[in-house]
Amino acid sequence: MEKEFKGTVLNGFLMLFVVLIMCFGSIAMFVLAGLEMIPLWTLALSITAFIVSFFLMPGFVKLEPNEASVMVFFGKYEGTFSQTGYYWANPFLSKKAVSLRARNLNVDPIKVNDKEGNPILIGLVLVWKLKDSYKAMFEIDSQTLAAASAAAAGQVGTSQVASRMRAFENFVKVQSDAALRSVAALYSYDDNDGNTDEATLRGGADEVNQVLLDKLNERLEMAGLSVVEARINYLAYTPEIAAVMLRRQQATAIISAREKIVEGAVSMVKMALDKLSDDGVVELDNDQKARMVSNLLVVLCADESAQPVVNASGENR
Repeated sequence: MEKEFKGTVLNGFLMLFVVLIMCFGSIAMFVLAGLEMIPLWTLALSITAFIVSFFLMPGFVKLEPNEASVMVFFGKYEGTFSQTGYYWANPFLSKKAVSLRARNLNVDPIKVNDKEGNPILIGLVLVWKLKDSYKAMFEIDSQTLAAASAAAAGQVGTSQVASRMRAFENFVKVQSDAALRSVAALYSYDDNDGNTDEATLRGGADEVNQVLLDKLNERLEMAGLSVVEARINYLAYTPEIAAVMLRRQQATAIISAREKIVEGAVSMVKMALDKLSDDGVVELDNDQKARMVSNLLVVLCADESAQPVVNASGENR
């Protein structure tokens, strides 16, 4: 598990001053000894000081806010140092810098099957960060991944931190694809089958996003990575069934609209009959009421405006 580095850490600027004094002082002593201005035995002292100054130089470490350095002493994990600033530590420690800052990852849409077996395209965007530096460095093969990432980038001067974080990002991407497939299989695309109580990918965003977040954190726990937020940002049917599903949605919308129209028409017809009866405008027998109801329903439910026909003969038709 991750632990804080307890080794000796000195001010970097002070040690830089000491190293520079040793380096340039040894050079000056070497020159003076060569000119026989000082005893020759100082020549060995100057060479020793010069070599020691070079051994001290790898001990410097500089950390910006939200950065940390994993300290390893000949293969043994000594702790994680995360104090911001310029410091000096044991030069024989291997210092592996990592970033603790939050990072975005936009996962390209992938083709999966929903709960009903329909092929869909789904993508997500997530915010992740490094939570446990020990797990991130030693529980997964981040070193090999970082080397491969740097080689793939092909950029001279690419920092080890950037390569290492790119390796972590690739790990998150692979796991996010697996988690997204798992979550998509738990829900239907929409509620075309009429089960409105069940959450869907299209209609239950809050529940789906929370399940996705839990799945991602469960998978990334072993790598010491944490997902702060995960949301589905792309959802669509695959091209081969998109046209069919569009017609299905249109048919559902038309049926729903017709139900509303019929419900309103029946209400209006009932209101008209009650109004005529209550105001005593006309007395209608059952046959006349049936014809009136039929005519009104045809007029109110028709897609086009009805063409009135005036009965000039005064006969019932």
